Amino acid sequence: MRRRLRAWVLVGAGLLAAGAGPAYGAGVPSAETAAGSVQYTVQDLGTLGGTRSRATAIEGDTVVGSSWTSGDAAEHAFAYDLRRRTMTDLGTLGGSSQAVDIEGDHVVGQSELSADGPTHGFAYDLRTGRLVDIGTLGGSGSRVTGLSGDTVVGTSSLAGDAVTHAFAYSLRTRVMTDLGSLAGPAGVSSAAAVSGAIVVGTSSVPDAPTTTHGFAYNLRTRRTTDLGAPGGGSSTANAISGSTVVGGSRTTANRLTGYAYDLRTGVRTDLGSRFLTAQLISGSTVVGGDGLLASSFDLTTHTSAVIGSGRGVTEVKQISGNAIVGDNFAPNSFAFAARADTGDFTYLASLGGRNSYAEQVNSQGVVAGSAALAAPDPSTANGPFHASVWVPHTVE
Repeated sequence: MRRRLRAWVLVGAGLLAAGAGPAYGAGVPSAETAAGSVQYTVQDLGTLGGTRSRATAIEGDTVVGSSWTSGDAAEHAFAYDLRRRTMTDLGTLGGSSQAVDIEGDHVVGQSELSADGPTHGFAYDLRTGRLVDIGTLGGSGSRVTGLSGDTVVGTSSLAGDAVTHAFAYSLRTRVMTDLGSLAGPAGVSSAAAVSGAIVVGTSSVPDAPTTTHGFAYNLRTRRTTDLGAPGGGSSTANAISGSTVVGGSRTTANRLTGYAYDLRTGVRTDLGSRFLTAQLISGSTVVGGDGLLASSFDLTTHTSAVIGSGRGVTEVKQISGNAIVGDNFAPNSFAFAARADTGDFTYLASLGGRNSYAEQVNSQGVVAGSAALAAPDPSTANGPFHASVWVPHTVE
């Protein structure tokens, strides 16, 4: 889903560059630095010997992602220790591998079983250095989308590969649970995120093969909640924080809107047409976009604010507490860090090239993503992209 969104956003950025909207100059946008403001220093995390790498997640002092190996022979998942400044190759299940998420000592992602072979989810224990194939629900492939505690979630094919279902895998028991679908065994479903015992995702519904509903599955009670859709249309569920699920919906009259659903009360909040894509939530703050601008919404006060300057195309990648990170395409792509509480918005520098991308932020405000090295010649904008972190510091 993220890749589909980025492809669409890049088209929008291209339209802006052609004159359909405002655009920045060729360099990185700049802003005056006020005393007491937060600025960021970029750090190159390097590679596993190849020319390129990218970071996908961060927790504490550990960054995970994937890198090309020596001679760009293969792509391997990695874990980088910010204190020791060491990058560890997590290996593969036979082909290429990519890390998706990290929590505690566990890194999760997916790997090909062989070159051009099927893909399985994996879990890697940073303490033991052991890589485990988490398997499938009987089909040939599985992919991981999230991790919470000892629960890995994702989507797997069933026997025959005709149907895919959301799954939850326990790192403790090494058991994969089929979460089913709202349409029964023959329906399809996918998991988007997990928080504690609640998995959220999207599923087909009975007697309507082209209609989907967001769902929430409670791993303790083994009960599924159909989050429905107003006007008899479709919906998706993309993220969860506490008891609140966020996603998007489309009515039969083709009205598009974002929503928040409280699992405790059953109350559904319409977020409006500014939250059509990439809905994310932390606490009572929802972020999302309309394909052009990104906005935040406070579920307590029901107030909304645009993230950033409102120029170009803005895509939010993560919100953690009040910290927001993402990318701004106008027309070049620049990573940014923002604050939901203060409205602060800061562009994150590259490594000498023109462009950068942000993925996640940890509790200390360190942002992980990718940044371009200096261009090898004047005819190109960027050199290779390397996994990077941006470390915050206060300007005196």
